[in-house]
Amino acid sequence: MEGIFTFFGAISHNHTFVFIAHMLLTAIIVLVIAKLATRSLKTVPTGCQNVMEAYLEGVKAMGKDVIGETYALKYLPLVATLGLFIFVANILGIIPGFESPSGNINFTLALALIVFLYYNFEGIRKNGFKKYFAHFAGPVKALSPLMFPIEIVSHISRIISLSFRLFGNIKGDDLFLWVLLMLAPWIIPLPGFALLLFSAFLQTFIFMILTYVYLAGAVLLHEESL
Repeated sequence: MEGIFTFFGAISHNHTFVFIAHMLLTAIIVLVIAKLATRSLKTVPTGCQNVMEAYLEGVKAMGKDVIGETYALKYLPLVATLGLFIFVANILGIIPGFESPSGNINFTLALALIVFLYYNFEGIRKNGFKKYFAHFAGPVKALSPLMFPIEIVSHISRIISLSFRLFGNIKGDDLFLWVLLMLAPWIIPLPGFALLLFSAFLQTFIFMILTYVYLAGAVLLHEESL
């Protein structure tokens, strides 16, 4: 956001540079976390390995409830990576002197497109091109000319839903933090930081669970038809 101090903004006032710098910093932090978690693997995990294993178990349990254990494990790398990347990006904006990349529509739109393209690819690969798109026409053939375009628009709207939900909430959180720090820069904002931390968790969870839901809708067509 213009007018707010950031460390990268002190190097260059170009907003594109600031955004890319924070996005690269997010990626570096995620890679460092992954490296620390896998650097010295132990049978009885400790430290970062323990935290990451608990996180992965949580993501797997989330997916198991939505798509079943087999598919939850299959798509665990995608969903867990998205979750970690989004969460670090969200948290970065809470730290004074940094800006959240997820407060930029380009960032959230790119993630939404990844999910959209991947779940459609998986749906076609699992069910075949004809069966997958035939599902869009609905169970009643007479209504297929009406249902097919509605389903197409519905799926495309998921890109907007995923990207704007994350972008809008994090952008709002950034503005809230900005106003809070201007009005009361010392001890009083601490409850606000707790609220922003909860929001960072919540928005990450929503993006992850929706990714599993969209994947379930794409690959489990045979179960829907039973």
